[in-house]
Amino acid sequence: MGEAVELEAGEHTVRLSNPGKVYFPESGYTKLDIARYFLAVGPGVTRALYDRPTTLERFPDGIEGESFFQKRAPKNHPDWLRTATIAFPSGRHADEICPTGVAAVIWAVNLGCLTFHPWPVRSGRLDHPDELRIDLDPQPGTGFAQAVPVAQELRALLEELGLRGWPKTSGGRGLHVFVPIEPRWTFTEVRRAAITVGRELERRMPGKVTTAWWKEERGERIFVDYNQTARDRTVASAYSVRPRPHAPVSAPLRWSEVDAVEPADFDLVTMVDRFAEFGDVHADMTEHAYALDGLLEMAARDERDHGMGDMPYPPDHPKMPGEPKRVQPSRARPPD
Repeated sequence: MGEAVELEAGEHTVRLSNPGKVYFPESGYTKLDIARYFLAVGPGVTRALYDRPTTLERFPDGIEGESFFQKRAPKNHPDWLRTATIAFPSGRHADEICPTGVAAVIWAVNLGCLTFHPWPVRSGRLDHPDELRIDLDPQPGTGFAQAVPVAQELRALLEELGLRGWPKTSGGRGLHVFVPIEPRWTFTEVRRAAITVGRELERRMPGKVTTAWWKEERGERIFVDYNQTARDRTVASAYSVRPRPHAPVSAPLRWSEVDAVEPADFDLVTMVDRFAEFGDVHADMTEHAYALDGLLEMAARDERDHGMGDMPYPPDHPKMPGEPKRVQPSRARPPD
């Protein structure tokens, strides 16, 4: 696997052990290949992760070995690596890494990290998200091609509300659209905004979009996964590598590209070429911060006029005020 190498990563030198270890057997990509990829897209991945508590999805023996999510920063992390103490829904706390430069990314790659899962908050405002993340998740029988028109309708909806979204591939079959927001609202309020987006898309695209939490109710539709905005739920960051044989990456897109691309277009090699030509096409996200007032007003109208209140939380969350029964419909007892 070769002797350890030292890589210059921004302001720091990071040691990479076993650089020749193969992580992607089909393509032959090694740990060093992955590190070089992240160095090549350094400004982009740094922008996506900057100062955000980040969970590491680690594959120490490559994508065919066991993997795990690491939330707590290792005790022996370097002094220059920033951390923040985050609170989980259970009430427990943990120190998570908050990358502020590409060196933190390479340090995580040395641990076998391929995919980064940042919280939608910064270390200084841990209870107030600064991103509304809309996850368009194709259900069985649908795919990326069916998610694209939903993303375009979402774009129109956001523009009507004076908002702007930045789309990216998930690295799988889905699409993510991020809206930078002012860090004034709680996780509960931001989640309610995501629910409202999903419900409006359901109205505009009947039979093609669903917010049904229970899989048995979703059908062959695009699921707007509103619970990805709940506390301690995250999505893969832009530029993260995904654990599939051809090493796809989560690719930031311009809206003009959404109709023309396929997720397989973006991988460990092609993204380097794309970045060299165009840079980070989401770089201007940091220049914007929108308000959620319009969406929260829509949410209030939905509840007042149509009785559309909260929706079920993920199973690992404590029961929340106003949440409906967290029971799978096929197992629910009929009313007396």
